[in-house]
Amino acid sequence: ERRGGSTSEYLFPSRIDHAGHMSTRQYARLVDEWVTAIGLRKSEYGTHSLRRTKAAMIYRATGNIRAIQILLGHTKIENTVRYLGVDVEDALLLAERTEI
Repeated sequence: ERRGGSTSEYLFPSRIDHAGHMSTRQYARLVDEWVTAIGLRKSEYGTHSLRRTKAAMIYRATGNIRAIQILLGHTKIENTVRYLGVDVEDALLLAERTEI
């Protein structure tokens, strides 16, 4: 809404192909610029670490490991548990209690 786009458009459009999306390399450069602009070291923050951080924050706030599994696109709950560094038994118990 703020930038005047619609939900059918890419959030990060390509600068070259206006109908396409930004490349993963260009997105990584953009993240590097943002991290540097706020005074952080880009060697410590990247596209993958931010993805992991967001998933961990959602997990801590909700305890919903199944939702995190879906958000990350993991086929096995065990992969999500390992990715987050969560205790397997606790995560599986939470997953069994959670309905989606």
